[in-house]
Amino acid sequence: MGTKVHEVMTDRPRAVTPETTVSEAAQLMKSDDIGSLPVLDGEQLTGMVTDRDIVIRAIAEGKDPKGMPVREVASRDVVKVHADEDLSSALQLMASEQVRRLPVVDDDGRLVGILAQADVALQAKEKDVGEMVEEISKSPTGPRL
Repeated sequence: MGTKVHEVMTDRPRAVTPETTVSEAAQLMKSDDIGSLPVLDGEQLTGMVTDRDIVIRAIAEGKDPKGMPVREVASRDVVKVHADEDLSSALQLMASEQVRRLPVVDDDGRLVGILAQADVALQAKEKDVGEMVEEISKSPTGPRL
């Protein structure tokens, strides 16, 4: 039996709501030294907002991030993983989607954690896990999150 996602993920990740301002989201990213935040409507994962989303969809468009809600810049097509999924499957998904952080959901679609490349690297004991983490970082254009 392989390692499950919930054994490695970060519990209770920082998240924002669709109404959180872009400016507040950027401040959270800075203080937590992260490049993306899950967007929750109640307990349901409705999107992810990345530092790139903020730059491309707000700053580059000349919009004011102070009053702009996250829902206007967040990505809605979220690549996510289930808490009971095998870690190896989650790593393959990270590699194929070129993301460093995956939201982790339960059976009801509620956010229960974040699986980050750094979490996996800390836990990596098997050679194939280490190699897969390396593959995630190899993208010619760099990771998306």
